[in-house]
Amino acid sequence: MKTNNLGYPRIGNNRELKKACESYWAGKISIEELTATGKNIRKQNWQLQQNAGIDLIPSNDFSFYDQVLDLSLTVGAIPSRYEEISKTNSSTDLYFAMARGAQKNGQDVVAMEMTKWFDTNYHYIVPEFTKNQEFKLFSEKIIDEFKEANDLGIKTKPVLIGPVSYLLLGKEKEEGFHRIDLIGRLLLVYFDILEKLQNENVEYIQFDEPFLALNLTDQERNAITYVYNAINKRFPKIKLILANYFDCFGENLATVLALPVDTIHLDLVRCKLQLDDIIESGKLLSHVNLSLGVIDGRNIWKNDFKNSLALIKKATDAFGANRILIAPSCSLIHSPCDLDLESNDATLTPEIKQWFAFAKQKINEVVVLKQLAYNEINTTNSLHFQENIIANENRKSSKLIHNDTVKNRVASITTNDDNRQNPFSIRREKQIEVLKLPLFPTTTIGSFPQTIEVRSWRAKFKKGELTQQQYDDLLKKETEETIRFQEESGIDVLVHGEFERNDMVEYFGEQLEGFTFTKNGWVQSYGSRCVKPPIIYGDVSRPNPMTVKWAQFAQSLTPKWVKGMLTGPVTILQWSFVRNDQARSETCTQIALAIRDEVMDLEKAGIKIIQIDEPAIREGLPLRKEEWSNYLDWAIKAFRISASGVQDDTQIHTHMCYSEFNDIIQNIADMDADVITIECSRSQMELLDAFANFKYPNEIGPGVYDIHSPRVPAKEEMVKLLEKASAVIPIDQLWVNPDCGLKTRHWDETKKALIEMVAAAKQMRIAVETDAFA
Repeated sequence: MKTNNLGYPRIGNNRELKKACESYWAGKISIEELTATGKNIRKQNWQLQQNAGIDLIPSNDFSFYDQVLDLSLTVGAIPSRYEEISKTNSSTDLYFAMARGAQKNGQDVVAMEMTKWFDTNYHYIVPEFTKNQEFKLFSEKIIDEFKEANDLGIKTKPVLIGPVSYLLLGKEKEEGFHRIDLIGRLLLVYFDILEKLQNENVEYIQFDEPFLALNLTDQERNAITYVYNAINKRFPKIKLILANYFDCFGENLATVLALPVDTIHLDLVRCKLQLDDIIESGKLLSHVNLSLGVIDGRNIWKNDFKNSLALIKKATDAFGANRILIAPSCSLIHSPCDLDLESNDATLTPEIKQWFAFAKQKINEVVVLKQLAYNEINTTNSLHFQENIIANENRKSSKLIHNDTVKNRVASITTNDDNRQNPFSIRREKQIEVLKLPLFPTTTIGSFPQTIEVRSWRAKFKKGELTQQQYDDLLKKETEETIRFQEESGIDVLVHGEFERNDMVEYFGEQLEGFTFTKNGWVQSYGSRCVKPPIIYGDVSRPNPMTVKWAQFAQSLTPKWVKGMLTGPVTILQWSFVRNDQARSETCTQIALAIRDEVMDLEKAGIKIIQIDEPAIREGLPLRKEEWSNYLDWAIKAFRISASGVQDDTQIHTHMCYSEFNDIIQNIADMDADVITIECSRSQMELLDAFANFKYPNEIGPGVYDIHSPRVPAKEEMVKLLEKASAVIPIDQLWVNPDCGLKTRHWDETKKALIEMVAAAKQMRIAVETDAFA
């Protein structure tokens, strides 16, 4: 029996990767210093796993930005617009230009599109493919990192996104072909990679094919069969581990069981039944091993050894211990690094902390489970086993978890609680009368830049170096300056800037019952962006108003409308580590009622426009379509519960980003938000096709510039996007806004971009007024 790990967090225990990347982008450190930081993180990760006793340690799971982008560079899938950059810059700068765009030294190129990695909050860079796409081995990162580990005396298992999943993760950038048609050309580059790794005496290679958890077409399944038969024929001595995660193999199982691979990885956290399916089928080839993903790679709860050992025993009874590997369910990049860093009992109480395991602890759980299952240590006398049993029993019996008042309120919800008083057509007339906004009204998504100075105020306040009054005074000054800038630049609907907030989910979680927090529980969201998800351990309620004070203050500064800014229940759920002892739908409804209370208080305080952000609605969809309906029923209802208590003339906005809406556009409409703002700039308004074809009835703000890139778009660029939008959406339904919040940007670029955005909106209004609009 072996232990296997699919991937380890690459940000570093203290977010060293974030700090190094941002310092490099700012010109504060050299490429050599950036490279050294990456090398040090990799070394620490490999040695930690080696010392813990992991047999199959991954390499090439490290990335400076994103593993999909890494592969695009590796196979030379570099869009033509980066050709000049590739001639005049290092491969590192080319890589970051593809991720973030570039605007310097006379060069100006937009970034590649970014979207969510399946149903997680991790974002990947979307590959771009053309009909005559050429692939070539452009980067040898995977080989270099394997050799780097070898030099440390650690023989690793390189990790590579499988060729079928890589193509399916991308997009065709021209018509007349399907990207899966490129599989033959792409496979030749994989052969080059495998040839080089074989020359380095590689033993195992992990191929991640997470699309095997989705509903595949026959063509896509045939591509899987073609790829792995071709690889086995060419490289019969390399042991391939085929990794699927986030759900069952489902109808793809028969295809997978016929493949000539050494090991098949199962996510038994998301889908325990697939082990029974394999046993009952009797079709697992006699030489094929099973990697059992029994440790939850996506949540922070301590493993239940009793349950895991039962699964391991079932597998070993069926196939023998020598054919079994013990593993996390998926890569641990979705987990914080190390629970040992949580040393402040005031932040995270010992009673709650004992229920958790972060990446380092999950590695140890994998090893202990192997020892227990293989009788290397006696189960009943094992200290590890007894501690695990006690912690799990303590959690079940804890009085911290349950609140009867909350449960009773959920049970008493009626249909009136998730419906507005009147349909949108009636509400809209009242909102037009009250709000008096122009055509193409301009707004932002909510947050404004949080400078080092603003973040330092928060740190000083938490340390007690600033009093509440001193802290509030500083925030008031920053808020007023932001309101004045918006007024001067001509923005129509203002925001207060959210300077009091650390994170759009964490800020609310800190004020809700049933949540707890960590000091160092960071996970990567995209690139250098890390988030510290709250942990929902118990029933959720709102003891006090959370945002009313700052919304009222901002509104008192200006005669223009100021939006109240909230995070929606589904997004708070999706972007937290969620309790696993009750249905997610129940937890989401509890959060929805808490947000509803806040919405009602904002309206009472005179806030007439309230935005309830739900960027995670699409992300939360189950991977298999047959499971969508149940999720969408409770998720859309939760949003409606949060928003439906207000009067007709109060305008409800929602925001969604980096999502494909085509398959769920009716459900988006069912949310019944008066205005929806969406990310559209990176896709060049492609996402609007879904809204146009459906004839979306409410108002829409398609993002006209990409805030995840430091480049400043010109007015003309945004006008072109608005003209595209106007061709498919009636102009009286269109808003003008960035595609996401501005928290991570700098003030200089933010001001320039917003001034250009307002100018674009004004040009569109003039075109309508003068009948010059096409």
